[in-house]
Amino acid sequence: MYMNRQEKVDETCRSTLIDWLVQIHFNFNLMPETLYLTVNAFDRFCSIVQITKKEVQLVGIAGLLSVAKYEEIYPPTLKDLVKISGDAYTAE
Repeated sequence: MYMNRQEKVDETCRSTLIDWLVQIHFNFNLMPETLYLTVNAFDRFCSIVQITKKEVQLVGIAGLLSVAKYEEIYPPTLKDLVKISGDAYTAE
């Protein structure tokens, strides 16, 4: 129900992000828990903070990086995640 409070992001944006995260998850051969916790972290963040469509992918990447550092033995690097995002963001 938190998506009703988001002014600039809708369910379509969320589902597109999750599809993209599933592809990344598959490409890096990550554990299933990493994907589940990443989606959970995204949902929790969005239930508190208003984000724009431009920030959806960034929030997804940040969640994946945070969770992967906790769950994975060899998490993807920040450089890899920036490259996968099409260099839409910088490491800073």
